[in-house]
Amino acid sequence: MSRKNTPTAAAEIIHDAPLTDLLAERYLAYALSTITSRSLPDARDGLKPVHRRLLYAMSQLSLRPQNPPKKSAKIVGEVMGNYHPHGDSSIYDALVRLAQDFAARYPLVDGQGNFGNIDGDNPAAMRYTESRLTTAAELLLQGIDENAVDFRPTYDDSGREPVVLPAAFPNLLANGASGIAVGMATNIPPHNVAEICGALLQLIKSPKVTIIELLNFMPGPDFPTGGVLVENADAIAQVYTTGRGSLRLRARWETEKLHGGGYQIIVTEIPWMVQKGKLEERIDQLLQEKKLPLLEDVRDESAEDIRLVLIPKSRNVDADLLMAQLFRMTELESRIGINLNALDKGRVPRVMNLKELLRAFLDHRHEVLVRRSEWRLSKIAERLEILGGLLIAYLNLDEVIRIIRTEDEPKPFLMRKFKLSEIQAEAILNMRLRNLRKLEEMEIRSEDKMLREEQAALLDLLSSDKKRWAAIADQIKAMQKHFAPDTALGRRRTEMAAAPVEINLEDAIPVEREAITVVCSDKGWIRAFKGHDVAPDTIKYKEGDREKYIFPAWNTDKILFFATSGKFYAIPGDTLPSARGNGEALKLLIDVGAGHDVAIIFAHDPAGKLLVASDSGHGFIVSQSEILAQTKSGKQILNPPTGAEAKICTPMPANADYIAVLGSNHKLLVFPIDQLPEMARGKGVQLIKTKDGIVGARAFHLKDGLNYTGGSKEKTISAAELKDFIGERAQAGRVAPKGFHL
Repeated sequence: MSRKNTPTAAAEIIHDAPLTDLLAERYLAYALSTITSRSLPDARDGLKPVHRRLLYAMSQLSLRPQNPPKKSAKIVGEVMGNYHPHGDSSIYDALVRLAQDFAARYPLVDGQGNFGNIDGDNPAAMRYTESRLTTAAELLLQGIDENAVDFRPTYDDSGREPVVLPAAFPNLLANGASGIAVGMATNIPPHNVAEICGALLQLIKSPKVTIIELLNFMPGPDFPTGGVLVENADAIAQVYTTGRGSLRLRARWETEKLHGGGYQIIVTEIPWMVQKGKLEERIDQLLQEKKLPLLEDVRDESAEDIRLVLIPKSRNVDADLLMAQLFRMTELESRIGINLNALDKGRVPRVMNLKELLRAFLDHRHEVLVRRSEWRLSKIAERLEILGGLLIAYLNLDEVIRIIRTEDEPKPFLMRKFKLSEIQAEAILNMRLRNLRKLEEMEIRSEDKMLREEQAALLDLLSSDKKRWAAIADQIKAMQKHFAPDTALGRRRTEMAAAPVEINLEDAIPVEREAITVVCSDKGWIRAFKGHDVAPDTIKYKEGDREKYIFPAWNTDKILFFATSGKFYAIPGDTLPSARGNGEALKLLIDVGAGHDVAIIFAHDPAGKLLVASDSGHGFIVSQSEILAQTKSGKQILNPPTGAEAKICTPMPANADYIAVLGSNHKLLVFPIDQLPEMARGKGVQLIKTKDGIVGARAFHLKDGLNYTGGSKEKTISAAELKDFIGERAQAGRVAPKGFHL
C-alpha cells in the first residue's frame, strides 16, 4: 500500500477531547504566563521581567552611574536579542518609564536626551537618547555576581538571566508598580525611601509591630509630582491593612496677590500620572461650556517647574470655593486606586498588607546576605588553600626550584614530596620568578592572616541570627542616610493633610437656570441638549446604538440614576457632557459596578417621594431627600434579596392613596398606601404574594382610576372596576385585564 492511502502521521496522534476542557487548559496556561511573566511585580525586588532584564543587560554593558551612557537603541537591542523576545517598542517604553522623574519616584535609569515630559509629549526615538543606571538601580544589582540569587536559562538557552535581583533597595514600595493581568491587577503607589527604611528598621527591632505603628514611620505614599494627599488617618490605615482601597490626591496651589487688590491662583504641583496638557484642555472645555462660573481664564506659564495660572472672575471670588469646584470637575483632584498585589516569593500572586510587603523584602535581604556570605567563604577557602601551598614553597624554595628544573613531570612530584593538593601545586608552577622575593612572602602571610580573620567573622555571622539581622539593619541605615530627607531626591514631596470639609457647591455658587434635555442611549452614552424643544428624530447616535432615555430638565437639577444594585447616583445637570458629539460613557461618570446596569434616569425633586422595589416583589417608599449621593460610588438605598435586582423606581403623586402591583403571573393587587412603609434604606416589605416576582408597581389616586397601556392605547380602570382587585398588602391578587401593563 502506498503512503498516500495510509493515515497521516498527524491523524494518528489526534485525540478526542471536549473543546471546553482544551480551552480551559490553554487559557489557564496563558493566564499564568501573563500573571507571572508580564503583569505583576515580584514582591522581593519590585520588578517585572522586562524591567529586570533591562537593568541586568545594562549592568552587563557596564553602564554604571560613573561610566558614560550608551545609546538606548543598543540597550534595547541587547535586551531583545539576549533576554526578552518581544518588540523593541515595548522594551523602549519600559526603559523610558524607568527614566522619567515625573513617573518614577526614584528613577532606575539616568536618561540623556528627550524622555518625554509631564505635558504628555512623547519621548524621542531610541536612536537619539542615551541611558545608564542610577545609584538606586546599582543597589538593586548589588551582589549579582556573588551567587546572591538564582539564575535560569534565557529564552533560547544561549545564556543565563537572574530570576530576581539581590535588591538592596526597596523598589516595590519606593517606586510602586501597576499592571493588569488575567483576572487580577496591581496598583502600588510610590513611597519615600527614608520612611520605608524607618519602617523596615522598626520591623527588624519588633517583628510583632502592628501596621498602625508602622504607619508612624511611613504615613502614606510619596508621589514624584508631589501634591497633597487629603485623607484621614483611618482611611489610610484601612488601605494598608487590607491591601485595597483608594486615596484622594490634590494639586498643590497658592494665591498670588496682584496690583490693585486682585489675586490669581498658581498651581505648582499636579496629581501623579495626570498629563498637564490634557488637564488644561479639560479646564478650557469647561470654560467654553460655561460650567466654571467663578473662573475667567487659565494660563500655562510652566518652564521646568509647573506654573498653571488660574484667573478668577473677580477679586471677590473666594479662592477656596473656586478650587473646590475645580477639584470636583477636573483632574486637579484624582483618586489613586491602591491594590497591593504582588508575586510572593516570585510565584504566588496575592494581595498583601504593608507589613507583609516589608517582611517579603527583609526575608529576601536575609537570604541574599546568607548566600553572599557563603559565596565569600568559598572564595576565601580557595584562596587560603593557594596561599598555604605558596608558603610551603617559600619554606622549601631551593628544593622546589630543583624539582622544577630536573623533573619531567614536576607537578605530581611536588604533590607527593610536600603533600600538596593539585590546586596548590598548580599555583606554585604558575608563580613568576620575580615573585620569589622576600617581600612577597610577607605579603602572602599578611593576606593569609587577614583572610582568616574575615573567615572567622563570616562564620560567626552565619552562626548568629541576631548578628545577621544587625548586619541587614546596618545596610538599611546606610541607605536611609543616602536618601535622607535633607537631600534633593530624599525629601518628602507629597504633603499629608486631613480630609477637607465638603463644600456644597450648588448652594455656594449661583448657576444661571437654563433648560436642558437629557439624552441617554441604549449603550449608555449620555449628553445634555440646550432647551426643551429637542425633537427626538433629530438626535443622532453611534452606529448600532439607539434612544433609551430622553426627558426635559434644568441645568440646576440633579440628574438621578437608579441602578439594578439598588444604588442611587447623582450628577449635577450643569456638569453633564454637552450635546456636541455623542456625549460620554455613563460608566465613566458613575461607578455602577460589574454585573449591574442603570434601571431608570430622572430629574431630582427634593420634595418628592419614590416607590422603589426589586423584581422579587419587595419594596418601600423613600423620600427623594434621602437618596442624593455625594460620591461617584453612589448611595445604597434598596437592598434586593439574593438573586434579585432592583427594578422599579416611580415617582409618587402628591395625592396618591393606593398602590397597584402587577406580578409576573399577571395578577394585579391594589392596596392602601398606608400599608407600605416609608424607609430611608433596606430590603422593604413584600408587596404581593407571588413566586415569580413582579413586573410593575405604581402609586395612584383611586378616584382618578388607574391608567395603563393596553396594546397601543392608553386606558383607565375606574375606581368601581378596581374594587375586585383591592385587598391587603402581600395578598395574591387577581388576574389583571387582558393586555394590562403597568
